[in-house]
Amino acid sequence: MNAPYRARLNREPSSFRKAVVPIASVLLGSMTPLLPLVVSAPVLPPFGLMVLISWQILRPGLWPVWAGMPFGVFDDIVGGQPVGSAVLLWSVILIGIDLIDQRYIWRNYWQDWFIAAVSIIVALAGGLAINNFLVNDIRLSVLYPQMILAIFTFPLVLRLVARLDRVRLKR
Repeated sequence: MNAPYRARLNREPSSFRKAVVPIASVLLGSMTPLLPLVVSAPVLPPFGLMVLISWQILRPGLWPVWAGMPFGVFDDIVGGQPVGSAVLLWSVILIGIDLIDQRYIWRNYWQDWFIAAVSIIVALAGGLAINNFLVNDIRLSVLYPQMILAIFTFPLVLRLVARLDRVRLKR
């Protein structure tokens, strides 16, 4: 047997990489509001949430149901939302996706995209409602471009997360 192949046989993926890649990808996705973009209305999709939903759809058992709390706290702090809004919304979304996973054995691509689209709309509208309750009154129509862009870029984020999953499980 050739020596280069012998080193890869019967090896498990790195447990460090298996744990760090999903967490780091969600945290990096939540840090996208720090990019130097100047716009008059929110346009940038919530990449942290989209990455979290993608991991939950691709690997249903990867996150516990309470994983929305620490990721939501980080997203609230970095994104500037009132602390607790993403905690609540992300936890509700993860619980909803978990209930859908328990209910349906098999889903196709379009159903996953629909689940993600509804989750993104709920998160953006819920964040706006919490912000309006605490600070000021902004119309929901301001978020339409952000919602549309997030829904149509979700397949790209899902593909990126699938590649990250391949890196995560590489031997």
